[in-house]
Amino acid sequence: MENSVGLPPIYEDTPVDLAPAKVITSFPAYTFLENLAIAPDGTIFVTNHEIGKIVRVTPDGNQQIHASVTGKVSGLAFTSNGDLIATGWNADSVPAVFLIAPDGTAETLLTLPEAIFLNGITPLSDHQYLTADSYRGAIWLIDVTQPSASIWLEHPLLARSNSENPIPAANGIKRFCRTVYVSNTEQMLLLRITLGIGDSPGEPEVFVEKTNIDDFAFDVEGNLYGATHIYNSVVRVGTDGMTTIIAQAEQGVIGSTSVAFGQSEGDRTAIYVVTNGGMFLPLPSGVFPANVVRLEVGKAGYNFT
Repeated sequence: MENSVGLPPIYEDTPVDLAPAKVITSFPAYTFLENLAIAPDGTIFVTNHEIGKIVRVTPDGNQQIHASVTGKVSGLAFTSNGDLIATGWNADSVPAVFLIAPDGTAETLLTLPEAIFLNGITPLSDHQYLTADSYRGAIWLIDVTQPSASIWLEHPLLARSNSENPIPAANGIKRFCRTVYVSNTEQMLLLRITLGIGDSPGEPEVFVEKTNIDDFAFDVEGNLYGATHIYNSVVRVGTDGMTTIIAQAEQGVIGSTSVAFGQSEGDRTAIYVVTNGGMFLPLPSGVFPANVVRLEVGKAGYNFT
């Protein structure tokens, strides 16, 4: 397996069990696909990070611009009424949260001048969301009904070990039952935070060390499927913390950034992976097209409701 030069060999001895893979659609090289959310009818919504676009991809691979913001978009999730909520920056580079209606109309829900780098986002309740702040080392609580934002948790385990390192710290975030999981990519940690009374955060604890996970998703059994970004792979982390590689560069997941489960009937045991073609840390052979890849994993996805 070709890999980028100079990376610590953290997956060198990791078992490999490749899932059946299919590239659904591709974008030109140097496209930074950052996150995705999948509708019940199978439509895949993808954030094209650097140009502030949300792209609608049909299950057969047709691409259309769904929404645009003047700025950048990172994380993406559905609201309880079928809107999309996205994190990013506005035209003035101020961190912002955007709300996108089903017809593609985008509005700025709120700006967060005290935030630095809003990234992954996940529902906490039917009107509250948690979003990771990769450079502040914090998690924000977003209330879409107010709308308002406040720090939910700020902690050294969510921060960078070296503030000069451009790699995001708190990055992907998902809730599974009464636990919130967060990837700290810069520290190569997978963290878990138990929810307390009123969904208050407990003390973060390390679940897995020496793993380079960006965003991720869970199946109903609690297995985690994570994009490894600069390691050009997708991994499955079992409930016991054991890791297996389920896709590699050859499956089209070069520069994998995020993972989501299919939602339509007959598609619930597949995950979809978005990539950036390795543009952040290119392979020796160069930067590849950014893909949306389907992997058949044989387990249905977990959805917080």
